Amino acid sequence: MSGGSFRHPNLRLVHCPIHSSWLNQVEIYLSIVDRKVLTPNDFHDLDQVEHRLLDFERRYEHAAKPFEWKFTRRDLANLLRRLQLRPAA
Repeated sequence: MSGGSFRHPNLRLVHCPIHSSWLNQVEIYLSIVDRKVLTPNDFHDLDQVEHRLLDFERRYEHAAKPFEWKFTRRDLANLLRRLQLRPAA
């Protein structure tokens, strides 16, 4: 990347908060799948893996409950204001 030219000029780096990013939610779900579905790894074939994963997915969807989001627009505005006041690094 010499001379300031980038391969992807439209690329924008976004730092997600580590405590609530969607990626962490995916990691949590995959960790549950690993512990409750794929361990022990005693499958005879891929069809058995597929069936166990699909069965777990159906059970998990029925057990899921919505959560009450507490981070408001006002909270976001306050956070953005605080970030703008930070000295540049």
